[in-house]
Amino acid sequence: MEITKERLQTFTPDKIRNFSVIAHIDHGKSTLSDRLLEVTGTLSTRHKNEQFLDKLQVEKERGITVKAQTASMIYNHNGVDYLLNLIDTPGHVDFTYEVSRSLYACQGALLLVDAAQGVQAQTMANFYLAFEQDLTIIPVINKIDMQAADIPRVARELNSLFDFKENELVLASAKTGLGITEILEAIIERLPAPTCEPEKPLKALLFDSWFDDYRGIITLIAVKDGTIKKGDRITLAQANTSYDVLEIGLMMPDLVPTDALYSGQVGYLVTGMKTIKEAQIGDTICRSKEIVPPFPGFKRAKPMVFAGIFPVENTEFELLRDAIEKLILNDASVSIEKKSSPALGLGYRCGFLGLLHMDVFKQRLEQEYDVEIIITAPSVRYKLALTNGTEIEVENPADFPERNYITTIYEPMIDATLIVPQEFIGNILELCQRKRGVQKDMYPLDHTRMIIKYKLPLNEVASDFYDEIKSLSSGYASLDYEIAGYEPADLVKMDFLLNGKPVDALSVIVHKEFAHTIGRELVGKLRKVIHRQLFEVAIQAALGGTIVARETVSALRKNVTAKCYGGDISRKRKLLEKQKKGKKRMKQVGNVEIPQEAFLTILKKD
Repeated sequence: MEITKERLQTFTPDKIRNFSVIAHIDHGKSTLSDRLLEVTGTLSTRHKNEQFLDKLQVEKERGITVKAQTASMIYNHNGVDYLLNLIDTPGHVDFTYEVSRSLYACQGALLLVDAAQGVQAQTMANFYLAFEQDLTIIPVINKIDMQAADIPRVARELNSLFDFKENELVLASAKTGLGITEILEAIIERLPAPTCEPEKPLKALLFDSWFDDYRGIITLIAVKDGTIKKGDRITLAQANTSYDVLEIGLMMPDLVPTDALYSGQVGYLVTGMKTIKEAQIGDTICRSKEIVPPFPGFKRAKPMVFAGIFPVENTEFELLRDAIEKLILNDASVSIEKKSSPALGLGYRCGFLGLLHMDVFKQRLEQEYDVEIIITAPSVRYKLALTNGTEIEVENPADFPERNYITTIYEPMIDATLIVPQEFIGNILELCQRKRGVQKDMYPLDHTRMIIKYKLPLNEVASDFYDEIKSLSSGYASLDYEIAGYEPADLVKMDFLLNGKPVDALSVIVHKEFAHTIGRELVGKLRKVIHRQLFEVAIQAALGGTIVARETVSALRKNVTAKCYGGDISRKRKLLEKQKKGKKRMKQVGNVEIPQEAFLTILKKD
């Protein structure tokens, strides 16, 4: 049915439901979203099982949601039409801020749990994220058609962990469509309508945005009060910029233009913005010359992890530049700065929200833009107090000044909150101690889980800390963190030399106490991944002018006597002597080929 102005006005706030789907990775969020769109007639059945809302190739391959997606549906319940606005959110800790702002636009959430795997880490983290925002939560046990499904066990877990009663649970199979009607009915009957005041001045939340080649930046908004119409002059309160509304409408799930959006509705907005940085997530939209109190909790997404990105071939820098410029049009949280490396040539220094964010960005560069890249080990931003009385900020280990020019190095710290089942507490405490953590608090959340609060250096968390937590707790521990300022630390810069020449892209910042151990470990790993050359390669770890570890990659022997048939033995000796002299010369001037695995080796520390 056509969405007209008159029809939209019939959806008063009491006939609107704004909800999101939250779950652990691979519990079926995107598949359930697709089935809801199908049953309401928003999506044709020819798209069935295509993961319609996961549009990126990286999302389809990994089975994760990287970018929140929104869709509006109309569903008739007991003869009354309701407008349902669905927001499919990411599930990883790197994108927690995006999830929290998306939940802020909702009044309820579907908490999805796999019938075979049960409650897992991000299930708990996302539950508390929704619970803290006072959302009404509908528990859904998904994948009940699987042979390994254990519904009674999962029901007991939901009851013991979140206090959900058996009669509150909705059983479903997103793959087969079983239980989808019951979920839609539960959304209408159990979720509250948005609290809005249509007579008040316009107040809307900007909770997502992306770039379109033809229309510029398209933003997603949730209208709380008032009405926003095509042609209105609006202002973004935090950015303090004004625009004209060129187009407005609903996502169904493609863009459907309308004349206006009314209180309680969620839709898209086109204003002619040119860059994604103009549309800050969490900003408040109001009419120009009208002052409204902004939504609380607005903050800009800050990069936490920095890494260098360089083309494999120096001649491909232009391709890399174009690819990165296009990619950041859809991701305002990535910061970029042009850098030049003696070892790797021209490239970029990029800031990311976390390791997964960095990994996804790298994969999108390679898949969507066909660019071969080398990405260096991640680092964080340090503050350095120098002997001349000044203070500088450095995130690239290669830019660190000599140690005798530095009086104090300050490293960023985080306040980490971990929710850990009791049987895994020993493993997690040992890991945090090894990562130079300081325990601040520990107390029971219930009879099965403990809340552990630690102060940790961000540098230790920026490597593979999240993966280790998952591994040590069988996937049940959850991690949340926030920046807790800077503290002085006894840190040193460790350089890696190949045949006596430092490779700046391999440099890392380590704690002085563990420097020798880390140096021996990383040099040993590099020896395994650097391919044998026609000359001997010496791999050394150095602290200033002191070599702390060394490994040698033996030379690859070329059989120069293969074509020497018969004759005197002196002919073969002559060829071998000539080869020996040539190898000495190659060792002095030869360039060592460094594979991508070498940089990943530095990234993944034991």
